[in-house]
Amino acid sequence: MRTTTAAAAALTTTAVLLLAGCGGSDSGGDGRSDAIAGADTGSAPASPSPSATDDGIDRPEVELPEGDTLVFDPEATGDAKADAVLKDNAEYLRAIDEAIGKQNPKSPAVAFYSKDSAYIGSVEWIGGFVEDGTTVTGTVRYFDRKVTFSEDGSAGLTYCADESKGYTKDIKTGKVDVTEVTKDSYVFYNDRLRKNDKGVWQTTNSTSQRGSEVCQP
Repeated sequence: MRTTTAAAAALTTTAVLLLAGCGGSDSGGDGRSDAIAGADTGSAPASPSPSATDDGIDRPEVELPEGDTLVFDPEATGDAKADAVLKDNAEYLRAIDEAIGKQNPKSPAVAFYSKDSAYIGSVEWIGGFVEDGTTVTGTVRYFDRKVTFSEDGSAGLTYCADESKGYTKDIKTGKVDVTEVTKDSYVFYNDRLRKNDKGVWQTTNSTSQRGSEVCQP
């Protein structure tokens, strides 16, 4: 399990922010922070080397930390619209791990794929790892990914995370914290995404329930 002391504290704060932002609105409301670049628009002051994709969007290149693997199941469903949501959600999660590895809470890639309360929560979550001096390693599997669309144009995405083989690693010593597998190694996520003017499905709200019965093996 990847949670560390400071990151756990950040997650507690994040949960409050994200829960305040859910309930049908993805504007972030009073949960926004003008002090965090990209919180309102998902734009960033600078971008990592972008690369054009088959949809014509210049996306940041995301590189996971050494030894870190993320698996997405399914990666695609065959429905073009739903698959675009799944793809951008996967890149958002990859961007978070990259930011943890680079110890950069204000990662331009995270800002590219998220905004509002989801972006603010991500910054705080990544900051917890920075405070602890840890990064991520091992394998996390995201499964049972299901997309629904609302009349307002936003998308809902639910999925589970299997963190039983995902660990934290001390950056200075290189020591991996291999934790016991428990029900809390499995997390249920409920996200809200909206397509921006660039055509990117940005995550705007995200709530999670660690130890959810829905995700147990």
